Amino acid sequence: MEAPRIYDRRTGEIVVEKVLGDGLMRLAYRPIMRPISEWLLFRNYLISRLLGAYADSRLSRGRIEGTIASLGLDVSEFRDPVDSFHCFNDFFIRHLRPEARPFDASPEVFCSPAECRLMLYPALDGGTCVPVKGVSFTVEALLGEKGRSEAARFDGGALVVFRLCPIDYHRYHFPADGCVAESWEIDGRLHSVNSMVLSLGIPVFDRNRRVVTLLDFERFGRVAFVEVGAFGVAGIVNTHEGEPFRKMDEKGYFKFGGSTLVLLFEPGRVQFDDDLIAHSGEGFETLVHVGETLGRVSSP
Repeated sequence: MEAPRIYDRRTGEIVVEKVLGDGLMRLAYRPIMRPISEWLLFRNYLISRLLGAYADSRLSRGRIEGTIASLGLDVSEFRDPVDSFHCFNDFFIRHLRPEARPFDASPEVFCSPAECRLMLYPALDGGTCVPVKGVSFTVEALLGEKGRSEAARFDGGALVVFRLCPIDYHRYHFPADGCVAESWEIDGRLHSVNSMVLSLGIPVFDRNRRVVTLLDFERFGRVAFVEVGAFGVAGIVNTHEGEPFRKMDEKGYFKFGGSTLVLLFEPGRVQFDDDLIAHSGEGFETLVHVGETLGRVSSP
């Protein structure tokens, strides 16, 4: 498995992603180890729950400063001082200062809901996504049994994968103004969403545990907002209550572990930025910060 190469939107360069714990992931997914790993780590919640319990305990506090140094994080962006974190998860779900992530408040602009590596599929072939890395999956399978009646509205629409890594800010936000229509949970496995793992053809997006929320945006129509759990994720926590939301209000956060958002759009609703289309077409994920512009309302 090769380390992923991504396009850094701010510098315009292709860089090699630094993956926290990549040695362990390589070992877990070696052919000889995969049957054991599949049962012990990815079908069984016990290990992820134990990791989550450790990350919630004071015993994990000593890992915070070393992780910050290893990942090269800018602590000046943190809303709260490092010494205020009582455990590793306090650090992991940290808030950022609002001015650290500005955004365009125009209702015509669709912003990134998360800090991530982004892959855009601007026009699905019917209801099927064929990823550059990984195996194909259908919109119907992604949304689960309860979402079957909604799947057809996204045929020929766009799909965007927002892959979060341990280095990232792990709170996610509403990318435009709107309201929540419905939400449900789907039980599943906890495979890693590491791009090295996806390249092995492991089914993740339609097999992992996930939470689906249907959002009705004022300018962008209905969007399926899917939070996908992964190995080591102790929880998907949605903090928003049912009232209408404003752009960049917090929707929720992931506890410790890598994780992913998948957003589904109806056809013709968003004109995505050219650089996202171009680099996704070349097979590169794009490093995107929360609040950055992803696209605009499509012209009639």
